[in-house]
Amino acid sequence: MTRNTRIAIIGAGLGGATAAAWLQREGFPVQVYEQAQSFERVGAGIHVSANVMKVLRWLGAEQRLSQIGIHPDFFTSRKWDTGEVLFELPLGGIGEQKYGASYITVQRHDLHAAILEKVATGTIAFGRRLVEVQQNGNGVLLNFADGSQAKADVVIGADGVNSRLREAVAGPSKSRFSGAVAHRARYPSTLLGGMEVRNCTKWWGPNSHILIYYIEQSRDEIYLVTSTKGHWHSQASWVFCPKEEVVSAFADFHPEVRAVIETAPRLTKWPILDIEPIDTWSKGRLVLLGDACHAMMPYMASGAAMAIEDAAVLARCLVQTDDHGAAFALYQTSRMSRVSKVRRISAENSFLRQPTDPAWIFGYDAVTVPLN
Repeated sequence: MTRNTRIAIIGAGLGGATAAAWLQREGFPVQVYEQAQSFERVGAGIHVSANVMKVLRWLGAEQRLSQIGIHPDFFTSRKWDTGEVLFELPLGGIGEQKYGASYITVQRHDLHAAILEKVATGTIAFGRRLVEVQQNGNGVLLNFADGSQAKADVVIGADGVNSRLREAVAGPSKSRFSGAVAHRARYPSTLLGGMEVRNCTKWWGPNSHILIYYIEQSRDEIYLVTSTKGHWHSQASWVFCPKEEVVSAFADFHPEVRAVIETAPRLTKWPILDIEPIDTWSKGRLVLLGDACHAMMPYMASGAAMAIEDAAVLARCLVQTDDHGAAFALYQTSRMSRVSKVRRISAENSFLRQPTDPAWIFGYDAVTVPLN
């Protein structure tokens, strides 16, 4: 497409920021509209697998993340009560050689910041909640809750599971509570009093699991995230959670797990949401990426990875085609089977529980994969 094509992106999360950085590097004029007033430093960890690191490498953000994050030697699955090793996946140097890039764990905020550094200053307009989209043959008019408007030739919806742009593309849809909740905590590892915690370990129980890992190379911060059956009645996206609730839910787990939970100064609880996938990711001049078109359960730690991959492939399609319709069609056919597979396996919640070869997920390279 011609480099004077005006591109608007709704949402400045990981997928939206990646798309903005990539398209600006290719010479497109890009404006991003974010409904939040500012970015908060949410205390969450994230796995940055080799398939994501390859995109970060192209953007020039790989080195910074590698210096900040921790490089686990293994991802280990253990039985919930005895600690028996169910599967141990080599990472570190072995994984880097096999998958073409390193695998790190890091604070989500640091990953986001590293990508945002590659977005030109002044690109993101905060406090812009999209309320209406009008498109015709000449362009798109965006109307925001504050009364402001914007025009674009192409609009990318990277606005998450409750996407407003998704509604414009595929009609009304609503996320639903899956019946499971996640508990999260992040705190200084010194609070453990010198207790050694096995890094990057997922403890699998009958109806619940917990993943524990360090999120800084110094190992100064430890992070835990759980999934267990629960109820959700709040309208908020998350709530603070009484420690007793989490201690009770994992009372029969290994002593190491119980100690990590009991040491947490503060725990939060989040609903795990699901939404039906859609068959069409674009309409006219509008196109979706990430959770806006294929939200998935979090059990492969790949929701953000798929959004980042989407952004890279969509940008490549816009560069390599003559019009937005051809670009959107090429993008969807290039991505649909992969994200459908990841979504299905995520819902099964069995990934890496038993010996498996994850080269199909970690070895993927959104920068060079053939577009078809």
